[in-house]
Amino acid sequence: MQWSLFLLVLLGQCCFFTCRLYEYHFIAENKSCRLRNSTQNQGEAWIGLNNNTGGNRTWHWSLPGVEYIQNDSSWNQNGRTDNELPGNCVRKRDKLVDVLCDSTMWFICYSDKKTLYLIPTLMNWTEAQSYCRSNHTDLASGLDQVDGKEIEALMKSKNSSFRAWIGLFRDSWRWSDGSDFSFRYWDMELFNDTQSNKKCAMTLLNRSGKWSSDECDKEKPFFCYDDKLILIKENKTWEEALDYCRKSHRNLASITNPQEQGWVQDKASNASSPFVWLGLRYSCTLDLWFWVNDKLVCYEKWSKEGKTEECGRAVGMQRGGQYEWM
Repeated sequence: MQWSLFLLVLLGQCCFFTCRLYEYHFIAENKSCRLRNSTQNQGEAWIGLNNNTGGNRTWHWSLPGVEYIQNDSSWNQNGRTDNELPGNCVRKRDKLVDVLCDSTMWFICYSDKKTLYLIPTLMNWTEAQSYCRSNHTDLASGLDQVDGKEIEALMKSKNSSFRAWIGLFRDSWRWSDGSDFSFRYWDMELFNDTQSNKKCAMTLLNRSGKWSSDECDKEKPFFCYDDKLILIKENKTWEEALDYCRKSHRNLASITNPQEQGWVQDKASNASSPFVWLGLRYSCTLDLWFWVNDKLVCYEKWSKEGKTEECGRAVGMQRGGQYEWM
């Protein structure tokens, strides 16, 4: 069955859904990341990311929610050119090779419309990632993208020495709740991953919320969250799911940034239905999509076939794959 037809059938029936109860809490007390007594520090707050891993690095895809699965046939560790050294960022030619992240080369971006774009501008990996996130969605991520026919066509259009960044990197940072969420928002002017004594991450409240790191024994305000995002394993229509969440919890889940996308898809992966309902619907009166908590749609992760601006439409997230919206 084609996806467009499957969508029409699905959204007229029922699926699992996610209710939201968790909230973020900014604690305006200065504490160290190990909760010792405080010293005054303005404009910074601890988040739950740390580098107390003994240097053990793990591979991640730049696009949040894409799981890294080792596939040796995609790699060629002996494929570096004479001037390339092993590193923690990955570029592609015929195969994948890890090289120094400060190297400069062209790169390949991915958009939510499932389109790849070759950007013929020399940048290091971090600069390339920032460009893709600002102008498209992210660096090409996932083996279905970087080993697919579209990227193969891009590579064949260039000569044999052509190489380009993709969205694969490794680092030793881990989230305190044990999640494998890959999103990073470092302020590269202030962050230095080689500063071995700065092993706890903080958000820079006066620099657009970007992140840096500091010594864990220093004391700062901090953010907590209550993990009360719940997968309801009952099949209901969207209206029934909305009513259930509002009566029994708080609301259907809304997603306004990549971090929330990652948390919701962690829950969605445990569903047995093909999709889970989200709190997003289309208003014919206002001619726009909006969340049931009245927030506008600023972050999106639509599938190519999934956005249909018609009356009576609500949105489900795929329970696997790219966890896209339909």
